[in-house]
Amino acid sequence: MIAPNGLLPISHPLYAEIVQFLYYEAEILDTRRFSEWLDLMAEDVTYRVPLRHDAKRELGTSTTRLDWFDDDLASLKLRVARLATDAYAENPASQTRHMITNIRVRGTSTPNEFDVASNLLVHRNRGRRNPADVFCGERQDLLRNTDVGWRLARRTVILDQDVIGTGSLGIFL
Repeated sequence: MIAPNGLLPISHPLYAEIVQFLYYEAEILDTRRFSEWLDLMAEDVTYRVPLRHDAKRELGTSTTRLDWFDDDLASLKLRVARLATDAYAENPASQTRHMITNIRVRGTSTPNEFDVASNLLVHRNRGRRNPADVFCGERQDLLRNTDVGWRLARRTVILDQDVIGTGSLGIFL
């Protein structure tokens, strides 16, 4: 049963499956098993991290859209292949810890697809570099339950930072 606010109750078995999927995905990312992470993507996946562009903390609504990332499955595969090399952006390799909280699940008009919002905190350390980087924000996902398991069909990460003060952003959020 869906709650009056449209949220799937945390006692619902599908909620538990979705939470486990998100935690498993975080584990894969934190252990740098990027090829396995790609297996969790739907064929039509989109992965965006848009830039904020105003002091009101809103996403830009102009016709010119700027993103830190705007990927599909093909470009995600290229990024993963680059990470398997000695890519400058990830040398030394980042050590990350993804913390996923406040998971809210809503059904959609499409059977087996769910809108999932969650809060995200990623701690990243690179070698002896200090201080570590911290990325905080909200993930807006579309998860699809398929014959082969849950798949990520869309992710938009809305970072709380207006400016990312790192030399590079070669990690997945």
